[in-house]
Amino acid sequence: MNQPLQHITVLLNEAVDALLGDSPSATSGCYVDGTFGRGGHSRLILSRLSPQGRLIAFDKDPLAIAEAGRIEDARFSIRHEGFRNIGELPEASADGILMDLGVSSPQIDQADRGFSFRFEGPLDMRMDTTRGQSVAEWLAEAEVQQITDVIRDYGEERLAYPVAKAIVAHREAHGPLQTTTDLADLVAKVVKTRDGQNPATRTFQALRIFINAELVELEEALLASLRVLKPGGRLVVISFHSLEDRIVKQFIAEHSKEVFDRRTPFAVPKPMRLKALERIKPSKAEVEGNPRSRSAVMRVAQRTEVPA
Repeated sequence: MNQPLQHITVLLNEAVDALLGDSPSATSGCYVDGTFGRGGHSRLILSRLSPQGRLIAFDKDPLAIAEAGRIEDARFSIRHEGFRNIGELPEASADGILMDLGVSSPQIDQADRGFSFRFEGPLDMRMDTTRGQSVAEWLAEAEVQQITDVIRDYGEERLAYPVAKAIVAHREAHGPLQTTTDLADLVAKVVKTRDGQNPATRTFQALRIFINAELVELEEALLASLRVLKPGGRLVVISFHSLEDRIVKQFIAEHSKEVFDRRTPFAVPKPMRLKALERIKPSKAEVEGNPRSRSAVMRVAQRTEVPA
């Protein structure tokens, strides 16, 4: 009998502690879980909210939506949308927004989702399997330069061009790639194993990020958070690779300083919109218990007061 796929929520208590803060009224607030996943953060948030509290969750994955259906709590609701749609919430309506980025363990370990080179399955990689183009469909049409750009920019793979050439050459000689092992084997012929990392790691990461528009969605969600957060509300973001973390870090830094208009040097500067609070990494004990947490970085910021 197959065991159910398990997901260990990374930085579980740290994230919820940071989201709620230490205000006595925090438990009666309205919070947003931008990436429900398998509900680890959402369930802990709900356990700490008072009867007046509220939690709104978002997720693109139909399996996440199904899991959310198991939560019978009038304070909870979920939307089958990506967290870029946080911007549709009313202005200054949220006391805190949590974004736990990346792929959940069940998504990685479920072969038919196509996220992992460790299991043979269709070359899909969509977070939302009900819409959009799969990786296999895109690779069946994309030109060498398009594939090169994606693998280089989102996977930071220095051999992006040779990998792209090999993908297109295979397509012309044998037809489009269809499975994860097809792609992994092809990449292994071009990229040699380094530092114990599978040669296909960066290519798979790049294609997943691209096909799901992950970085674009993150940028849109971060910008939307400025409008949706109440003054004093918390923004908590957990990222799992340098491209995500760089975007979050730069966003918080940009909005954590006053903006001066050089054209009118005596004008009152625009006030900062965020205050950076902390950066947290998983403990040694957490990494030992869950190796997939080792690359996680959590950044916390607070929405500043909006001048009258």
